[in-house]
Amino acid sequence: MKHEGAAGGLHGFLAAGLRLVRTTAFRLALLYLAMFVLSVGLILGVVYRTTAGFLEQEIGETIALEVAGLQDHYRIHGLPGLVDVVRARSAVPNNNSIYLLATSAGVILAGNLSGWPAAVPNASGWTHFKVADYGGVTNRPSTAQAVTFTLPGQFRLLVGRDMSEIDQLRTRMFRSLGWILGSTALLGLGGGLLMSRGAMRRIEAINRTTRQIMSGDLSDRVPRFGGGDEMDRLAGNLNAMLDRIERLMTGMRQVTDSVAHDLRTPLTRLRSRIELALLHETEDPEVYRTVLQDTIAEADRLLATFSALLSIAEAESGAKRQDFVPVELAEVVELAADLYEPVADERDQRLSVDVRGKPTVRGNGQLLAQAVSNLLDNAIKYTPEGGAISLVLEGPAPGRAACISVADSGPGIPADMRDKVLQRFVRLDTARASPGNGLGLSLVDAVATLHGARLELDDNAPGLRVSLIFPPEARR
Repeated sequence: MKHEGAAGGLHGFLAAGLRLVRTTAFRLALLYLAMFVLSVGLILGVVYRTTAGFLEQEIGETIALEVAGLQDHYRIHGLPGLVDVVRARSAVPNNNSIYLLATSAGVILAGNLSGWPAAVPNASGWTHFKVADYGGVTNRPSTAQAVTFTLPGQFRLLVGRDMSEIDQLRTRMFRSLGWILGSTALLGLGGGLLMSRGAMRRIEAINRTTRQIMSGDLSDRVPRFGGGDEMDRLAGNLNAMLDRIERLMTGMRQVTDSVAHDLRTPLTRLRSRIELALLHETEDPEVYRTVLQDTIAEADRLLATFSALLSIAEAESGAKRQDFVPVELAEVVELAADLYEPVADERDQRLSVDVRGKPTVRGNGQLLAQAVSNLLDNAIKYTPEGGAISLVLEGPAPGRAACISVADSGPGIPADMRDKVLQRFVRLDTARASPGNGLGLSLVDAVATLHGARLELDDNAPGLRVSLIFPPEARR
């Protein structure tokens, strides 16, 4: 059992590690790590080339000057003088200089090497060889850089420098480069793992929330860690989307309940009329005509309710936003006023229209006209006879592109009920005696949301003032 537990733990650890390696955060961390290691390597390479190259250049220039001096000395003092100088310089203690003077047959005349190097010089006469192979001054297994040339009389002269210091520098720099790159890789890998774990923890929280929502719990939300980074912004957007979905689902349930409740009565009336007409046989056609007319009127009210529900759903879906075109609000307002002015006259109401500009917004003209018509219809319906109704269109102002307001002198809506009346099928007790289905303001609110506008309900003292305020970006 212990072996099985250990095997299971190892399998879980490997699975978690595999998931970690497959994360985008870990891959990005590896990419940044590779770029950083490459950058560090390039920088150290440049430093090495600059430092070692400078030293090698200095040594080359020094050897060239010394060769020139020995050539002049040979030209002035001859072979004996050159032999004395080479012996004197070779005998200097702790000297990194390398000298060798030999005949064409290889007989050594002076110098601190035991034999002529077998390395072949390049086209410029420079050669590289191991100092210890030829009994250098320190017997160190380092290399030497030297220049060889032939003097008059077929004598060969070699002048060079022991490169042990540069070899040590090169070794240290390569060792340092290895340590630096290794440390960078380990730190980057560790940082990548930590970043991946943090990202995985936050993404797992999102996955856990989505699983809860898929199981039916729409109240769960993605946790925010308070850092204000892109993950927190993503969580905020997801939570806003979930809030919107929850509101829509709640609204759908309310609509379903309201439809079932509000349509039960008219459907019952409809069925009762038809049953009564069938039970009471009569030869008078006017009786049947009256029953059929009442049935048609009831069916029209039902169709109007479903039409309003479809319009609200269409506006809330946002599908009409793709068909937005420039709409002149003055034409919308004047058309609605012309349509409802006779209705207001029949009720002895004063309908005043004040167009203070001709603003144009991007939107759906049909839905905007329906929203204004609904506002006028409500104002006329709830304003007593002899009352006043005003329809005002205002142009651009700071913070808005346009404003359409409808004010009446009716009973108004209490402040604590103004948000509630925007819901579907909600009607105040004072309005139940009036015809309607409680969807008028719901449609206006949906149209306002579709156009990015703000719907405000205020006290008109007396009555109600409803304002549809379009934002500045609505003009684009």
